[in-house]
Amino acid sequence: MTALQDLIGGFGMLFSDPQALFFTLLAAFVGIVFGALPGLTASAAIAMLLPLSFYLGPLPALAFLYVIGKSGRYGGSIAAILFNTPGTAASAATMQDGHPMARRGQPNRALRTATVASVFGDYVGEIVLIFGAVWIATYTRTFGPTEYFAIYLMAFVVIGSVVGQSITKGILSTILGALVALIGVDIITNTPRLTFGTQDLRDGMSLVPLLIGVFVVSEIVIQAERAGKAAVVDAGLADIHRRDHLSFAEVRRLIPLMFRSSIMGSVIGMMPGLGSSVACFVAYGEEKRRASNREEWGTGVIEGIAAPESANNAVSGPSMIPLLTLGVPGSTVAAVLIGVFLIHGIQVGPLLFSESNMIITDSGDFFSSRELIFALFAAGLVGIAAYGFLGFWGGPLIGKTIARVPPRYLYPFIFLTAVAASYSARASILDVAIALLFGVVGYLMRRTGFAPAAFVIAYVLARPMEESFRQALLLSDDGALIFLREPVAGGFLLAGAIVVVLRLISTRRAARRDATA
Repeated sequence: MTALQDLIGGFGMLFSDPQALFFTLLAAFVGIVFGALPGLTASAAIAMLLPLSFYLGPLPALAFLYVIGKSGRYGGSIAAILFNTPGTAASAATMQDGHPMARRGQPNRALRTATVASVFGDYVGEIVLIFGAVWIATYTRTFGPTEYFAIYLMAFVVIGSVVGQSITKGILSTILGALVALIGVDIITNTPRLTFGTQDLRDGMSLVPLLIGVFVVSEIVIQAERAGKAAVVDAGLADIHRRDHLSFAEVRRLIPLMFRSSIMGSVIGMMPGLGSSVACFVAYGEEKRRASNREEWGTGVIEGIAAPESANNAVSGPSMIPLLTLGVPGSTVAAVLIGVFLIHGIQVGPLLFSESNMIITDSGDFFSSRELIFALFAAGLVGIAAYGFLGFWGGPLIGKTIARVPPRYLYPFIFLTAVAASYSARASILDVAIALLFGVVGYLMRRTGFAPAAFVIAYVLARPMEESFRQALLLSDDGALIFLREPVAGGFLLAGAIVVVLRLISTRRAARRDATA
């Protein structure tokens, strides 16, 4: 079957499951709200709601959290435009033109520009995901332990060197994540490692509380430190500026810009570790360079909103390609989604696209993993339309409502919810302690310039990387040389080395420019 036929079947599977459809639509709203809360990200929302997937079927659970990741990226633009505080790092560039436009009495025009651009970019990225993942999976099905170890090692090196401002701190964050992942029982010899004689640690650190601690608890502590509250633009629907609307002619004029930015975002999304925050600034800078009115950028032009929003939302789909085809998360959202796959016993990788790989639900229903993945793609397309509709007509109202909730009530409530979510995963007080511990770790990493995203992705990848390494050595008579003799494995290792060298060169050039300035 072709990808298009599979996608049609995926729509049929989605619409025949009322629970999956309901949670897809609910996720569109939940993601917008979390994204619009200053400081909280889509990753934090997914981590906090991850325990809910224990009680849902595979498709409703995956669709719910996947669409939250999409709508959460868009929701960050609401905080950036109205509060001059990026709801997510991906919305930092949007703030430069979005908030000035809102301040001069055009918040709805700014928000609707962000909505249209986000939906456009997200659809482009989703199309790249659907057809790109299927094409790549046909080549990765033949990969063995040797190739997978090389891929994991390349991902470690690339993510450690790219994520964050410092290569040294990025690499150290990656190593720390790998060390935490080693806690538990050795996968080959079944002997305890780094458990300090504690029986509770034989199963290792639980993924859910670790994610909640790093992404949610640490952010709540940072928000609690901020005594002041950002200025808020009244985006009420009752008093609209006479020019506070987005015309069809303006949208049509923005299409080439949005398409270029979406392609940039899609390409960046396929590269592990870069993500939305890089894509938004790359697109903003490129479109500003091309613009004839570049001196007006930063004062409130719609092009300055459309470019970063198209790019950062286009990252959403392609960032899933490394996860679905190789088992390597291309972003923090993808790393969190691995937890959902594992909860339902689904192994990520090229076999996901096999029609012979069957999944049996608790109710006794069964379907192939290929059908599940295309139903998830269909849920993504429906979710984009849903958050686009909610954002276009209700974005100002959502922003105004959030602005009226005092932070002294909001963040303690989120903290209690995070603690409850940590406990509910395994009904364990130890998990609550893990969440609090890694909340402190995440807070210290943020304050000292280390990379929590690199830490989490390394934690997720370390175990399969170790397993692939040891399997490759057991199957080989050449020892470690097998990683250099296999052309595919050698190519991935070379690619990782090239990325590190380029990163070092760019860092040194930046340091020289700063010294000269």
